[in-house]
Amino acid sequence: MKLDNVKIILVEPAGPLNVGSVARVMKNMGLHQLVLVNPQCDPLGIEARQMAVHGGDILEAAQEVPTLPDALKGCQRAIATTARARTLNTPLESPRTALPWLLKEGVTSALIFGREDRGLSNVELNYAQRFVGIPSSSEYPSLNLAQAVAICCYELYQSTQSLPSNIETRYLFPPTQIGETAPLDVLEGYYQHLETVLLKIGYLYPHTAQARMEKFRRLLSRATPTTEEAAMLRGILRQMEWALKSLPKSDVGDGSQSIES
Repeated sequence: MKLDNVKIILVEPAGPLNVGSVARVMKNMGLHQLVLVNPQCDPLGIEARQMAVHGGDILEAAQEVPTLPDALKGCQRAIATTARARTLNTPLESPRTALPWLLKEGVTSALIFGREDRGLSNVELNYAQRFVGIPSSSEYPSLNLAQAVAICCYELYQSTQSLPSNIETRYLFPPTQIGETAPLDVLEGYYQHLETVLLKIGYLYPHTAQARMEKFRRLLSRATPTTEEAAMLRGILRQMEWALKSLPKSDVGDGSQSIES
């Protein structure tokens, strides 16, 4: 099943009851890969196990990693859940319309959930390609972590019951033309390399680099480059670095030719 390739990632979960509840609903909905980023509780403690009930095997098999990039290794698609407005012009989608995008055959995907008290930071949101918000009453819009996971897992499961053959054309992102979509850790390497080069040539300034790089991330997320295309982009950066070595130092990084706006 396509659900076997979907990771549920919890970033710094603090409540063992929540972690146990997440394991249970994952078991209910046919999901098996739970990843815990720097958990702030004991995911194998008595409280978590009691809430997991027959989902104890999900807890025992859960992967623990120190950072979100570690959790995303090997993933090619990632959706983050958030209730916060973003300054970038990025749409906040509903689970029903966005989550089926994670179910492409042969692709490892991730659905990311933030902390119980403050969700995901802007830096952490940058690692995702799309963003989901769960519609709820304006009188009390805040959802418990386990409840949010349950809603999303349900929508994922329902998508597998009647998955349309033309899913790629229905959900905003076109299919990759040739080759597999580049893994997120490969793209992350490109982003880091790009930022380094753009700082060197004076296009970016340290105090505005983060905001400008967010825009580059959104652009590449829409393009869904393949592994081969990502390698080509990094090749361009390496060639730029080689060319920079032949320029007088006074011509590099002085900002005089910057067109940043």
